[in-house]
Amino acid sequence: MPSDAIGALSADAIRAAHHAVPPEFRDSPQFVSDGLGDRAGTRVIVKVESVNPIRSFKGRGTWLAVGELLRTREVSPAHGVATVSTGNFGQGVAYAARGHGIPAAVVLPEGANPHKVAAIRRLGARIVEVPRGEDAEAALAGLAAEGWTILRDGHDDRIAIGAGTLALEVTDGIGRDGGLPPIAAAFVPVGDGSLIAGVGVWLRAHAPRARVIGVQVQSSPAMALSWRTGRVEIVSPEPSRADGLASGTGNADLLPLLRRVVDDFVLVPEEGLLDAQRELHAALGITAEASAAASWSAAMSASDTGPGARLVIVTGSNSWPGDFGELEVASK
Repeated sequence: MPSDAIGALSADAIRAAHHAVPPEFRDSPQFVSDGLGDRAGTRVIVKVESVNPIRSFKGRGTWLAVGELLRTREVSPAHGVATVSTGNFGQGVAYAARGHGIPAAVVLPEGANPHKVAAIRRLGARIVEVPRGEDAEAALAGLAAEGWTILRDGHDDRIAIGAGTLALEVTDGIGRDGGLPPIAAAFVPVGDGSLIAGVGVWLRAHAPRARVIGVQVQSSPAMALSWRTGRVEIVSPEPSRADGLASGTGNADLLPLLRRVVDDFVLVPEEGLLDAQRELHAALGITAEASAAASWSAAMSASDTGPGARLVIVTGSNSWPGDFGELEVASK
């Protein structure tokens, strides 16, 4: 990490932080997909955030955040960082902690995606598994009492700043020879909200005509409902294959910002996720986890978004066991 501090979430902070994102996460593939464009009836830009060591975009923001915690001496080789996560954010924290030489602990719900749990363990993090129905916050508080520094997705500007760097790369690719077309609408999966916060702030400044559309599944609409009402809404999320989008409570810290930078929310049905995964696999030759495929499900079924392309962010490929086999059969 550079010696200069990372500022509060803004387009300037996103630009300044871009060089600090590790090269394995920076400048991910982005291109116009003819196959998806034919399906949607308009041009589609794909941003693939799964070709990296943790197979998701989370490595951008977690690297910035952990590096800053080390710079400010809030963590050290003897004093680690802890978080609660369903998987991908935990991988990002574990990867960044290992890279910066500090310990990490991740609180996970019992029954979390075993691929993600195994990846976190391989990265050297301590795993604290919480039985379903029990409060993960209590486990996190226990770690804090032991002296761990807590890092929360959706509650740290540096996470959103890191996420915003992927939108910077898209707009930097617009208008170049053989580059990307202007964006009409960006379809952004929403869990805790850091991704759409960073993308929304960047696009408001550098592609103000682009509509920023949040995507959640119908079974977990807490952020969408909160955005619509302007107050924190609490729901009882149903089980979903899109575990990265599962949240029962709107994020109070980000809600005022999202009300300014997000134009709409779309709720996609659970039964459409596998179809979206299959289409992404057939068109792009990649495996997208259900949370990532939600963006394509929304973009594919959207009404006219006006002149310009639809941006689909493939946020990760850490699918549940069995998904890849189903996709392989579907593509033959």
